Amino acid sequence: MLQKVLSRVRKAITDYNMISDGDKIAVGVSGGKDSQLLLVALNKLRKFLPVKFDIIAITVSLGFESFDVGSLLKLYNSLDVDYHIEDTNISCVVFNVRKEKNPCSLCSNMKRGAFYQAAKALGCNKAAFAHHMDDVIETLLMSLIYEGRIHTFSPVTYLDRCDITLIRPMIYTEEKTVRACTKTLGLEPIKSGCPVDGSTKRHKVKELIHGLSKENRHLKANLFGAIQRSGISGWKKIECP
Repeated sequence: MLQKVLSRVRKAITDYNMISDGDKIAVGVSGGKDSQLLLVALNKLRKFLPVKFDIIAITVSLGFESFDVGSLLKLYNSLDVDYHIEDTNISCVVFNVRKEKNPCSLCSNMKRGAFYQAAKALGCNKAAFAHHMDDVIETLLMSLIYEGRIHTFSPVTYLDRCDITLIRPMIYTEEKTVRACTKTLGLEPIKSGCPVDGSTKRHKVKELIHGLSKENRHLKANLFGAIQRSGISGWKKIECP
């Protein structure tokens, strides 16, 4: 199962020219199954890809008391990777100071800001997030339903404000494959401790897709194919000379 994931990650890296020689990549690790698997995959691939690159795992701690740092350190030590944990008080700002009714947007923005700041301080020129194929599709539907626009995130995005290129190497990997692989590898999700987990707009869209997929088993493939063919948000593949 890991070989299947490695194959799809490698294809995404190749199709969108995500990694170049000499890159130092900050891998965003929240502790969930997706980010753990991305770290494992990139750690494996850097040993035999034709380009040479370094990785460092970066975790932004939001300040929730129940966040299990010990399990996170156990993961990092088992993989023998460099890591950095950025401690923040984001949870306090979002829930106690701002008292946000819909906290996800502010929390996400603050978390990304802390992550990019740490990445730059550590000398990284690229960042990798573990968004997979299901995330791509869900983001498209969320934009359509809640914002009235056709949009999803790009495989590669240059962030000029922080001078970092963001890559998403797991865009060809389905969530069910991620689940199966992490189970095979014995990777246990480390929960953030956030009180609104499982009640977000993304969760509602995920349930919608699940229900529609019972009637049309090609639903995800059709939606993902439409995104690729449309060329929206930088989805045009890099053409090899």
